[in-house]
Amino acid sequence: MVGKWTGPRLRWARPRWARLRPRLPRTRRGRRRLVQGVMAVCVLALLPSAWLFVTSESRLRTTADVPRTPVAVVFGAGLWKGGPSPYLARRLDAAAELYEAGRIEVVLVTGDNSRTDYDEPDAMRTYLTRHGVPDRRIVSDYAGFDTWDSCVRAKKVFGVDRAVLISQGFHIRRAVALCRAAGIEPYGVGVDDRHDSTWYFGAVREVFAAGKAAADAVFEPDPRFLGREEPGIPRALAAAR
Repeated sequence: MVGKWTGPRLRWARPRWARLRPRLPRTRRGRRRLVQGVMAVCVLALLPSAWLFVTSESRLRTTADVPRTPVAVVFGAGLWKGGPSPYLARRLDAAAELYEAGRIEVVLVTGDNSRTDYDEPDAMRTYLTRHGVPDRRIVSDYAGFDTWDSCVRAKKVFGVDRAVLISQGFHIRRAVALCRAAGIEPYGVGVDDRHDSTWYFGAVREVFAAGKAAADAVFEPDPRFLGREEPGIPRALAAAR
């Protein structure tokens, strides 16, 4: 027969995560304040996205109706097996289409070349030349590490005052807003893509990127690398004539 336990009683210890779990307010007034606080946070989080929408809405065009503009800016979107990713290829296809239609004269390709084994601008240049854009009418920006850097460098380094910006639809509003903040008069062309997982990831990412974009527009930080002015765009335009 098993003897009866006569030692101290053991108390069940709540897990640490349960002890740290926040408790909801018990009063109606407290719950109302909690709801108001959550709503205020949501509104503040969405303000940058609203700013992007308002700032860019009047500047969006298609490849068929964008005004004739001397320069097009194509933003990098990653490489795949050494060449442009499918998303980047569609941006470059739109640039080649605009060049063929005579709506642009020069293409500024801006992307990441921070490593010797990763060179977005040269891959973009190679793709464009294979699709009918003469090499002399392509200018490379090797320090376009993000959208703000690309816009500032287009203005301060390459002397671009007016440009057609080419990117995916989920990114083009941010590009237009930031280039306007950098002092460029932009038109945005958002290329079409099927809505796969990459597209949805990019769209969700833009909600968070909008906050950084608003901060960049307000505080105007220097690009990671600015450098001296380059005559590539004037030379390419002279060659185009």
